[in-house]
Amino acid sequence: MNDDRRKAIRLAISEMEQAKERLETAKNEEQEAYDNLPEAFQQGGKGEKAQEAIDALQEAVESLETAIEAAQTALGECQ
Repeated sequence: MNDDRRKAIRLAISEMEQAKERLETAKNEEQEAYDNLPEAFQQGGKGEKAQEAIDALQEAVESLETAIEAAQTALGECQ
């Protein structure tokens, strides 16, 4: 792998790490908002939607972690 491709992969890894951090922040904020809802709201539609959002954000974070690891592996195998 040439230097230009390695640089491109490193940049992509950095951008994915930043995106992962932003998604984790959003997930944590949504979790905090959910936790602060009265129990009746947590059990209702608003709480259900918040929990779905939290779960989706967690899935996105995990997907980015997998993508980062794969890119790092590609970078490591080609050096």
